[in-house]
Amino acid sequence: MKTADSRARGHWLVSIVGIAAILIAGLGIASRVRDRSKLKDQTLATAAPIVTVVSPRAGEPQRELVLPGNVEAFTDAPIYARTSGYLKAWYADIGTRVKKGQRLADIDSPEVDQQLQQARAQENTAKANEELARLTAEREEKLVATNAVSRQEYDNAVSAQAARRAETASAAANVARLEQLVGFEKIEAPFDGTITARNTDIGQLVDAGSTAGAGHELFRIAATGKLRVYVAVPEAESGSARPGVPVDLTVSEHAGKRYRGAVARTADAIDPVTRTLRVEVDLDNPQGEILPGAYAQVHLQRQDEAAAMLVPASALLFRAEGPRVATVDASNRVRLAPVTLGRDYGTEIEVLAGLQPNDHVVDSPPDAILDGQTVRVAPPNAMPGGSGGTSQAAGRKPS
Repeated sequence: MKTADSRARGHWLVSIVGIAAILIAGLGIASRVRDRSKLKDQTLATAAPIVTVVSPRAGEPQRELVLPGNVEAFTDAPIYARTSGYLKAWYADIGTRVKKGQRLADIDSPEVDQQLQQARAQENTAKANEELARLTAEREEKLVATNAVSRQEYDNAVSAQAARRAETASAAANVARLEQLVGFEKIEAPFDGTITARNTDIGQLVDAGSTAGAGHELFRIAATGKLRVYVAVPEAESGSARPGVPVDLTVSEHAGKRYRGAVARTADAIDPVTRTLRVEVDLDNPQGEILPGAYAQVHLQRQDEAAAMLVPASALLFRAEGPRVATVDASNRVRLAPVTLGRDYGTEIEVLAGLQPNDHVVDSPPDAILDGQTVRVAPPNAMPGGSGGTSQAAGRKPS
């Protein structure tokens, strides 16, 4: 009986020892698993790159686009002679302000004067012949009624009268033509303006017409009370150059002063060579302060539909698929956002689309950064120098 009890106690002791050994082994294994998991987490956390984030800065909704412009007179015309002869006198020099119809010069053309006298004599002869033909036709009409002359003779007289009438009209037209040529001996200003060039002098032989080229123009006159300013607007900004949009102009000879104008018209077509839109700005110039031919800077005010975002230039990633900006979400994962770039300000780049004001942009991201990669956000005091944005790491714990 004692032997059986001893055996039972032995079995219980063995069982207890076995269970204890299993528990100890299990605790050891669990501890090692926890240690490995903790080590893995620490390793992954240590392997995640540390980045600094900045907040995109909203640009000004209203921007000023400054472009070069060429100033031209609203009306600019060369003055040529319409009749040939010698310049007899001139009455306006460069810089002279003239009115429409004001005499600029006189041309002496004796050949045209003689032709006019001859044409008038021919007109008088034609009128006399016409009158004789009319009287003959009237006599023939009375005689044909009494059968004193044949009907054929009367018809000939009527036809002769019509022919003489046509000759008279032709002679009168020739006289009118020559009278106009004589009238062109007096050169007059076609509109109000300023004489900008005088290319002739007394006694110079001048020829009618402009086929000889611009070098034979007598005068050049420009209307400077109102100016045209031509500017080439880049294709990306062409939507801002609409007729009626206000424009300010500055010129170097009047530093610090702005002149107000407005877009008058556009070419409504993009130049395929320069990829620009030709725009005309009309500018009142009553005092003549701005001179035609001057170089001006055109300040085009535009209102953006949505304010652009500004990010540091160091935040950009240039990939084969296009420019990207790395942002960090709430779980510290990277998202490579495709962006549309605007103007380059040097330290900052304008982003027209692809970012939101509350995005956390990675400044100076590693070139090997990947979409979906886990990163650690550095606290504000750990930010490297040179960042152009505002840190948004405050209140976020590094992983």
